[in-house]
Amino acid sequence: MYPSLVLKSGRDRSVNNRHPWIFSGGVKQLPKAENGDIVEVLDNQGNRLAYGFYSPQSQIICRLFEFSSLPIDFSQPDYWHQKIQSAYEIRKKYVLTAQTNCCRLLHAEGDFLPGVIADLYDDLVVLQLLIKGSEKIAPHIIGGLQKIGVRYIYLKNKHNPGFREEVVLENGFLTSNTLQDSKVVLENGVKFAIDFEKGQKTGFFLDQRDNRALLQNYSQGKKVLNAFSYTGGFSIYALAGGASEVHSVDISKDAVQLADENSTLNFGKDVIHKAIAEDCFEYLKNTQEEYDVIVLDPPAFAKNAKAVPNASRGYKELNLKGIKKIKPGGILFTFSCSQNIDRDLFRKIIFSAAADAHRNVRILHQLTQPLDHPVNIFHPEGEYLKGLVLQVE
Repeated sequence: MYPSLVLKSGRDRSVNNRHPWIFSGGVKQLPKAENGDIVEVLDNQGNRLAYGFYSPQSQIICRLFEFSSLPIDFSQPDYWHQKIQSAYEIRKKYVLTAQTNCCRLLHAEGDFLPGVIADLYDDLVVLQLLIKGSEKIAPHIIGGLQKIGVRYIYLKNKHNPGFREEVVLENGFLTSNTLQDSKVVLENGVKFAIDFEKGQKTGFFLDQRDNRALLQNYSQGKKVLNAFSYTGGFSIYALAGGASEVHSVDISKDAVQLADENSTLNFGKDVIHKAIAEDCFEYLKNTQEEYDVIVLDPPAFAKNAKAVPNASRGYKELNLKGIKKIKPGGILFTFSCSQNIDRDLFRKIIFSAAADAHRNVRILHQLTQPLDHPVNIFHPEGEYLKGLVLQVE
């Protein structure tokens, strides 16, 4: 029924272990298929192992979404709708409440849908279709989202002329219903204005929800710095926790302006929130301020494996500067969202920064992404967010 991709002898082990990526070097025979087509994956003896999306120009030549030896008809919408329903049930049971109406609804391989990211903001989904295969099943994805009650679907892909997946759908609403370019949502009872059209990613960083709530517990009466603040996620939680003063620093003027607006949205003009549009490295280098609590949540420094050495130096420099600005007994929340910087390497980098700062440091918490960003146990690469909460003497 589907074109066949045949693996070299011995290259079926990872597929039998349900790892969702097949690399081009492991392929014996290419399928007669186009980019994004669904193919069946066979071992060297011709046994069917799985089905996946074909990506002939990528090193990851096939992304698997179904491990089965049985013939399956993927033209039926119900197959895809069931995947979406299963993901939604987890969020509905464990995340979505009267106090939280936003979360990641579909998390690519973590929800067995490679190339699909869907962030739910109340009745709006901001959708990313990152590979040609996910674009080709877009009607099924849209139908499945509408089936669970989503009213608005906005496609937001970061188009790159050099991107080999050749996704061509234009950004914009995929539903007849449309919205303005912002929406106010609730997260743990805190309000945020989401700029889903012009903001980074889908408009908000939903993966820090649990970690923001933890910061709230450390903020009573504290002077807090939120570096790489974007639209002020950690800042607003710090204010909600009773911080005496919060500084939000980000290089984007639009981002810090929205951080200020989010502060006003929740607390009016009565709280001390200072939005600073400046490079965070330069701010930490030049400021005379010292803080009780500092949050370092930078963008990914390592976009690929080759960038890891430079990224490691960047993380060390940033954390060394941060540690130096913390008052004795203060708290540092530090993160990396670089998939290529694993948990152990990140911890070694922070150790090195602490050693150079010549201060005693305790690890209070080891943090990761929340349950609506699930990690497929067969795909450890999906665990991208790692963080530490440190007490600095």
